[in-house]
Amino acid sequence: MTTRRRVWLVAIIGIVLLSGAAGYGVVAWAEHRSRASAPSEVESVITDTRPAGARVVFRNTALGAGYGLVASVPLSDPTAARIVTDLACDRVYATAALQSCLHIDRGVVTTFTGTLSDAAGRETRSWPLAGVPSRTRISADSTLVAATSFVTGESYGTVEFSTMTTISHTDGSQDYGNLEDFALFVDDVQITAADRNVWGITFGDDGNTFYATAASNNQTWLVRGDLTARTLTAIRDGAECPSLSPDGGRIAYKKEVSATVTPRWTIAVLDLATGAETLLSEKRNVDDQVVWLDDDTILYGLGRDDTVGDSDVWAVSADGDAEPELFLAHAWSPSVVR
Repeated sequence: MTTRRRVWLVAIIGIVLLSGAAGYGVVAWAEHRSRASAPSEVESVITDTRPAGARVVFRNTALGAGYGLVASVPLSDPTAARIVTDLACDRVYATAALQSCLHIDRGVVTTFTGTLSDAAGRETRSWPLAGVPSRTRISADSTLVAATSFVTGESYGTVEFSTMTTISHTDGSQDYGNLEDFALFVDDVQITAADRNVWGITFGDDGNTFYATAASNNQTWLVRGDLTARTLTAIRDGAECPSLSPDGGRIAYKKEVSATVTPRWTIAVLDLATGAETLLSEKRNVDDQVVWLDDDTILYGLGRDDTVGDSDVWAVSADGDAEPELFLAHAWSPSVVR
């Protein structure tokens, strides 16, 4: 092949890829606008002021005005009118001091961004994501932030997917980089396969320890991470998207229970002291990273079968005894701020 033909071939491939990206961006933007153009399905107040006090922060998925925007309700009354801000996020997580927002920037060419903002709503940091937003968490003391995005694929149920997960100090003073570069150990053997993925971070309270999901060769593990040593050590098989309880003694996660090639996850709780695992009463497929409402109750999102792009937040007892209850309709990506 001549040099001129190579140049033309590269140019044609570039045009095709750019056209595809532009098409995706235009279609996605049109779908988003159509969901946000109608009157809201829920009672809400739109404001540019970020609420304070104990509350549940989430992504509003009620079709109509406010769709896709960050909202909140009082922790004491989730049925109250939701306060909807002007910030659009695909994944959100908040503490009393900071809020992490992962968002798709739809346009002719679609890009992906993570931002941090303070309690007054002022943006303090911004960084590019490698792909579609998936998970984000902030440590309880607001010093560390984690973000996961899909490099390829758009869900954990796809046959092939690749993620990129990073942890950094919220003030920007230190970035630990891609967690795939950490040393992964399973049964004291280091896993060096190129297909390693890490996602679903939950932080301990010592500024160094975290828990996550690690995967390689179609196997997944709950791992304990050490930021200083840059290590990931498997402590249990088959646990994904962990969430550490407020008392630090238990970890909730999604556990695959499917007997077919199609994944189906339920929620399990692991007692770190005894190693006892409890399967909770939720029988529907939970493809989400759960959060703890308190030491006794777990929150998680479930998509609505009848409406694309809509979802609800459900609550279930952490001891496995009670049936799930609807906690917050038309919501996604909850976090509890105290």
